[in-house]
Amino acid sequence: MVSRNPDEDDGHGSGPSGLRKIIHVDMDAFFASVEQRDDPSLKGKPVAVGGSGGRGVVAAASYEARVFGVRSAMPSVTASRLCPHLIFVRPRFDAYKEASRQIRRVFEHYTPIIEPLSLDEAYLDVTEDKLGIGSATRIATLIRQEIRAKTRLTASAGVSYNKFLAKLASDQNKPDGLCVIRPGEGAAFVAGLPIRRFHGVGPKAEERMQKLGIATGADLAAKDITFLRQHFSSMADYLFRAARGIDLRPVAAHRVRKSVGGERTFSEDIGSGAGLRNTLETIIDIVWDRIEAASARGRTVTLKLKFTDFHIITRSTSAPDYVSGKDEFARLSRALLEAELPLRGPIRLMGLTLGNLEGAESEKPARDTAQLSLL
Repeated sequence: MVSRNPDEDDGHGSGPSGLRKIIHVDMDAFFASVEQRDDPSLKGKPVAVGGSGGRGVVAAASYEARVFGVRSAMPSVTASRLCPHLIFVRPRFDAYKEASRQIRRVFEHYTPIIEPLSLDEAYLDVTEDKLGIGSATRIATLIRQEIRAKTRLTASAGVSYNKFLAKLASDQNKPDGLCVIRPGEGAAFVAGLPIRRFHGVGPKAEERMQKLGIATGADLAAKDITFLRQHFSSMADYLFRAARGIDLRPVAAHRVRKSVGGERTFSEDIGSGAGLRNTLETIIDIVWDRIEAASARGRTVTLKLKFTDFHIITRSTSAPDYVSGKDEFARLSRALLEAELPLRGPIRLMGLTLGNLEGAESEKPARDTAQLSLL
């Protein structure tokens, strides 16, 4: 069903069928791998990038650490409990950005149609590649080889005829793997996957699906659109298409990022002013690291609060010019929270977003925030 031979021509392109050739490249444990590359003493050891203090959060974990259950967005105290010999290193975003720039130049050697998702992953449309190679599988192989040669880092890649399948494929043989899903194979590939592998299906959605008898892609494909709309409302159309391996989105080479942010779901609800202020400081640290990594400049800071009854409020404030640095970002964030205290009740989630970014025409802060779920 799934071919993994990198030297075999994939046979899909922009001919009469109009199919695209899409590659999704995802660096393996990127931040942690850069640290292990630059400090040989860390090679082969469990490494976590992030703060080791009581309020620290794991930003990335090496594969040696993942064996113990250490994952990104996990509180550092939890990670240390799971892996007592875990080595913490502080993030070095300049090093990560430089490696990302090298990787981007490799992509540009093969295609101008690149959609970066973060410093360590991107979609590439190679339907008409610059070198006339023709085989997306061969191009993915060459890209992985060139990345290794120029950065001493490994990348996994997925090759398919749409973005949804290519992203699934890139995760299939990690680390340092390649997976190809050919035309006609998408629905069968998706049918065998656990539902949690579908992008957008988090723990709560998975739990709901399990109760409805949906555990795999095949179970999902067996449900008609009426059933899905009844139970999953706005997500129904996406689930219906995904269960059949359908995704019509093009690779958006000029997509403008509208906001940068993060949010934290608590293991226990927080209602006290002191607890809320401490949590805000943690989120400020996390989000500002992301802002620096993305080299983002924005004017609007948005605070998001979700109460225990799932009611959500967002509060925003804008600076007259771009937020000048972490101190100003923190000051604006604290002012937003103080204006809401005391809260009407405990909250289960808090988030921060920097929006109105340089070059963006509009923003949707609550929707564009990447979640740091710590449940």
